[in-house]
Amino acid sequence: MSWRQLLSRRRYPDQPQLHIVGDTPAVRGAFVADYDRVVFSSAFRRLQRKTQVMPLPETDFVHTRLTHSLETACVGRSLGRLGGRKLLEADPELAQELPTLDHDFGDIVAAACLTHDIGNPPFGYSGEHAISAYFASPEAAAYVRTISEAERADLQQFEGNAAGFRMLTHTYAAHSTGTAGLGLTYATLGAFSKYPRASVLDAEAQTGGVSEKRYGYFQSEKARFRHVATELGLLPKGNPGSGLYHRHPLAFLVEAADDLCYRIIDFEDGLKLGLIDPQLGLSLLRSMLNDPPGRPASIQWHDWREELGYVRARLIGRLVAEIADLFALHAPAMLTGQYDQPLIKELDCWHELHEVEMLSVEKLYRSRPVLEIEAAGFEVLGGLLDAFLHATFDPQRSHRSRKLLDLLPAQFRAVGPQQEATAYEQIMLLTDFVGSMTDQNALSLYRTIKGIALPKGY
Repeated sequence: MSWRQLLSRRRYPDQPQLHIVGDTPAVRGAFVADYDRVVFSSAFRRLQRKTQVMPLPETDFVHTRLTHSLETACVGRSLGRLGGRKLLEADPELAQELPTLDHDFGDIVAAACLTHDIGNPPFGYSGEHAISAYFASPEAAAYVRTISEAERADLQQFEGNAAGFRMLTHTYAAHSTGTAGLGLTYATLGAFSKYPRASVLDAEAQTGGVSEKRYGYFQSEKARFRHVATELGLLPKGNPGSGLYHRHPLAFLVEAADDLCYRIIDFEDGLKLGLIDPQLGLSLLRSMLNDPPGRPASIQWHDWREELGYVRARLIGRLVAEIADLFALHAPAMLTGQYDQPLIKELDCWHELHEVEMLSVEKLYRSRPVLEIEAAGFEVLGGLLDAFLHATFDPQRSHRSRKLLDLLPAQFRAVGPQQEATAYEQIMLLTDFVGSMTDQNALSLYRTIKGIALPKGY
């Protein structure tokens, strides 16, 4: 693969876009504009009320998907710029050909990091499991029986990354005449795609690399992803028609930024919530800094929370520098498709980072409040899908079905320009509707349609 092609500033899908004509020249580069487009999107705004760690948090100090995405973008920008700078320093010819490569890297990775969770459904990772479980249940059998095996896999192994790619590239015909989604550059879409494969894999093309751990696009976006991969020159794995590709190299930096933030900052949330012993947690984080004896003692802390913020900031800074070195080391192999593992696993403190993650799983992710609300999420998401799917495919068009369909915005129904949608496409539209909700919105609608509670004002 070539950096010049991988850094494509062209916007998906290569069709004329509407532009606002102003009196001043452009002050943003294409990749900064990508970042801004995401920030101004409604899909990004909804992340403020979606679970990161603690579902339906009652404290402002706990991270949501929005704050996690913003912090990941900050770390990603630093990783991209530092990694790009190291490539330029090591290769004078590359520096002459692409002198702004380091800034481009930073802007692309930041924009991709900003979008990395944009397709996640309500109730955190359990939301993905809840949607998958519903479509694998007897209640959904009648709806998925008529669609293809690959289409069923999209639903029964629901993946937030694939939903994110759909959200970034799909525009609803009943909602708009556009065809570009957010109209991002191909470079940012490539860096976003950590898992460049479909839900069903060609067994002969599998290599067992980290990019195959999940999947990155639904059957409904198969042609779109192939188009993006072709524009960027992504290398196919195995048969070119298998739908499996090697990663865009910058996707490794997006993955690393996310890995650092959710491990270290989720852990920090666990300490602040009192679910993880602060002295145990601080000791573990300090050990990764590997400071010489006496340095921490030279600072007088107001309390352990002040020290926690200092240690966390220094630790992320140190690990960003180490990961940038690793990226520069492995970039040539990434370009030839010979490297496919998480950069974070090569860090000297990988053992301690893994211990941090395991402690978070035990004390935070499996704490009673999290488990109780995640269990409720299964009922909420499954209940919403079941109700709206029954209404959509009700041949009698009962009074109840008509009332439920009236609650659906037009873009999520097979009406108008979307009236010829196949059964699979109609199911995807309903899954878009439920998956795009915030935690509170999903819970409120579920209570309303089940008659548990009426909307406010009644």
